[in-house]
Parts: sequence; structure tokens; C-alpha cells
Amino acid sequence: MVLFCLVASHRSVDLNTVARLSTGALGVAEDAVSTGALAGAVTLSTCNRLEFYGEVPGEAPGLVHRAQQDVAQRISERCGLDAGFVLETMDAHEGEGVPRHLFTVVSGLESAVVGEREITGQVRRALNQSRQSGTASPHLVQLFEAAARTAREVGTRTALGERGRSIVSVALDLADDITPGQWPRRRALVFGTGAYAGATMAALRDRGCADIEVYSGSGRAQQFTDQRGGSPVTQVELPAALRRADVVIGCSGGSAPMPADVFPEGPRTVVDLALARDFDPAVADLPEVELITLESVRVAAPEETLESVSAAREIVDHAAQRFEAARSARGMDEAIVALRKHTMSVLDAELKKVRTHHGCTGAEEQIELAMRRMVRSLLHTPTVRARQLAAEGRADEYITGLEALYGLEVGSPSTAGEAQEPPAERSSSDTPRPRAAG
Repeated sequence: MVLFCLVASHRSVDLNTVARLSTGALGVAEDAVSTGALAGAVTLSTCNRLEFYGEVPGEAPGLVHRAQQDVAQRISERCGLDAGFVLETMDAHEGEGVPRHLFTVVSGLESAVVGEREITGQVRRALNQSRQSGTASPHLVQLFEAAARTAREVGTRTALGERGRSIVSVALDLADDITPGQWPRRRALVFGTGAYAGATMAALRDRGCADIEVYSGSGRAQQFTDQRGGSPVTQVELPAALRRADVVIGCSGGSAPMPADVFPEGPRTVVDLALARDFDPAVADLPEVELITLESVRVAAPEETLESVSAAREIVDHAAQRFEAARSARGMDEAIVALRKHTMSVLDAELKKVRTHHGCTGAEEQIELAMRRMVRSLLHTPTVRARQLAAEGRADEYITGLEALYGLEVGSPSTAGEAQEPPAERSSSDTPRPRAAG
């Protein structure tokens, strides 16, 4: 087993390309897993990043690269971009680099607003969605659950993000600077009913804005406002709502941006937080209209203190090391089980010879007990050394030794599944059996 991820984010790709790649990634995880190209996959898509995590079912040379090419091809077919361009555009991580990258992202260190907490929920939802669609393999679940623990550790042990900054909060701060009046007297119109729309509603209320209308092209505005407050707006009512609004905030990422000529005359601030754009950029050319985009937010985002960022990165580094050590140790379980199974089979063969020559006697039973105690004692040191070597990143040395000394065929730690923890004692009728991978 090898994990990899392909990443396109605001740090290296323009947001229009990220949006197209995100559209192309829809359904790729399900297709790749159902056809057997991948053992598992999770897709993380936010307002400024697309990350595709995959598990390759094997470790043959070139297998990971072929899997990445397959994913890029599937994305390209859906978004209309060349497969080579997709693969070249997306940064690739594999093996030990995968947990380090994900832990960095979930901690907010890769966000446009460094330290923002919204990414933690987005990562959690990505895992939940993959579980619901049946693409979350056990190894990917372990990875994402470890990422959630890392985010909590960063949140409790550092000052990173303690001021509650986020893409939404920075955008509304920018809007506050250029919009006449104060929030309690402003009227806001929100496009969308997703997670960002919910965060926007909460942020507007925190600032004292009470007059909030919500429009949804999919018709979910009524249900959304029933749960979160505000007033729903229908398609027929939209022109009037636009005339009333002092601040228009796009969070939906609809199929097509709203043309500039739809906007009525008059001063207003337009905030476009949708990755695929809710409003045509030409809106910025309208008289008395100010446009704030994700790019504006990225540029204006205040920096976190170097001390907080440094402390968070140290936590991420240690968490990635712990994850790799634990994964290596789990892989060593298969080697330990194989060694014990081999040793116990030799013991059983010798005991069978004793029974054949001497029959079932009290002395024979005492001999068996003594021999089993001896075997357990002999296995103690190799078992402890297996754990030590795994923790030191030298698991392959142990497995190579087993293969050389005993002729045992054991998968490497990175390909081994979850093996059954070997019990301390077994009766003569028990045979150690490794748990099925995954």
C-alpha cells in the first residue's frame, strides 16, 4: 500500500484553473475505486484548493505514477483540460510526504488566511463524504483521523488562529472599509446555501447585520433560512433584492456567473467568495460598485506571528513522524505473526514426534509446557526488536532478515494491512492468523 495526493491550490495555480479541476474531479474517486485502479480515495475541494488523496493497492515500481496519470486522465476528461497539463499543474506527494502535507493543510498553515479554522471542518466533511460514497479505505481513514487530531493539537497548544480570522471574516472586513454606513443598518444579500453561506450568515450576525436575504439557484433558500434565519429570495424576487442590497455576497459557485448587466444602478459592494465565481468580473467596471474576490482576500489577509506558525509547524512535523512510526509498526505485526507461526509450527512438529514415540503421558505434557515456555522466551527478543526497528524506520531490515533466515515471505510494512496483535500465549491447538488487510 502507498498513499499519494495531487494538489492544486491558490499557492501555485490561478483560481480559475482550480475551479475547473474541482469540477473535473467530481465522481473521479468513485470511478477509480470501483474499477480497481485505487484501493481508496478522498477528494478535498474548497474555495481555493483541490486535493485528491488516493491509496494504491501495491508497491510495484511505477505503480504510483501510473495511478496519478490515471487520476489526471479522468479529471481531464471531465473538465476539458489536457491530461498532461493536469498532472503537471497539480503538485504530487507520496509516501511520507502525504501525512505531512495533509497535517499542514488541516492546521491552516496552507490557507489563504493562515490559521483559519474553516479548513478543519472541510477536511472532516471530505472524509465523511468519501465514507458515504464507499471510497474511504481504512488507511485513508487513519490518515484523516490523525489529521483531525493534529488540528486539535495545534489549536490547543499554539496561538495560531486564535483571533478567529477566516476567508469570510477578512472579506467582510474589506467590505466594511469600503461600504457606507455600519453593519446594523446595512442590507446583505447572500448567494448560496452551503457551508460558506452558513459561515457568512454567522459572521454577518456577529457584526450586527440583521437584514439578510438569501438566494439559491437550486431552490434551497427557504430550507436554509428556516434553519439559520434570514429571508429567502426567489428567482422572481431577485432583481428587487439586488436593488435593496448594500452588500452582495456570493458563496454558491453556480454553473454560470451572473452577468454585470443584471445588477441595478447604485452603490453597492459585491463580495465573490465562490471558487467558480458567482459574478462576472466585469461587475468591477460598473459605476459605484466595488468588487472583492478571493484574490483580494488572499492579498489582504494579515499574517500570523512567526512564533505561532513555527510552533504549529513543529507540532505538524512530530505528528507526521508519529503517524509514519505507527503505520510502520502496524505493518510489522504481519512479520511478527509470521515468525511466531513458523516457530510454533516447528514446535508442533517436534511435539508430534514425542507423542508418536512415547504416547500421551504426564511426562509428555510437562515436556510440551516446558517447550512452549521456552519458545515464548525465544520469541520475546525478536518481537521487541521488531517494534524498535519499526520505530527507527528500519523495518525492512527486520523483514529481510526473516526472509533470509527462515525463508518467510512477508510484505513490507507499507504494503501490510492491519495484522492481528499476537497474543502472549497460545495453546497447542491454536494457530496465529493475520487479520485480512484493510
